[in-house]
Amino acid sequence: MLIKKTKGFISPDFLIRKATKPWEFLGSDELRYRTFVMEQGIFEYHDRDEIDKDMMPIVAISTLASEAYEVVGTVRIHEPEKGVWWGSRLSVAVSHRRVGLLGPELIRFAVGTARHYGCHLFLAHVQLRNVPLFKRLNWEELESLELHGQTHIKMKANLQAFGIVSNPCRGWITLSKKKAA
Repeated sequence: MLIKKTKGFISPDFLIRKATKPWEFLGSDELRYRTFVMEQGIFEYHDRDEIDKDMMPIVAISTLASEAYEVVGTVRIHEPEKGVWWGSRLSVAVSHRRVGLLGPELIRFAVGTARHYGCHLFLAHVQLRNVPLFKRLNWEELESLELHGQTHIKMKANLQAFGIVSNPCRGWITLSKKKAA
């Protein structure tokens, strides 16, 4: 008799919101560590920097029985000058990268949240491999530069392509992509 190994259950819906609870902040920090230190090796011990003092983490949270369960995606945003916002440290857990549209949803939510707070310019330094994703989301390439030993592209969001998030703390629910039957 052949016994098939089952895959772990992954909920089809996710909450995306501004982190407000201690476990959400911790989950964001842990995911950033796994992505930028352990997986990509960009940083040796941690990826924290001066921006972390004033940033706002956005999290994608998997659900279990319709309750918030685990941080599986994150991005941080900050406003270094009035109306000018930056996004950075976009990360989706390895287990959830092929599940749905978490990366694009985190980007949409980040820009929409910044617009809620009066953003008139939203920028990001994007890893080369992620540039096509950002271009599909109406971002414009500005210049190429090296950051932490990796090629990045400075990009600007077309703000008119993004809605305004009316309540960043409440957030929204997003579903994983479904295949046509």
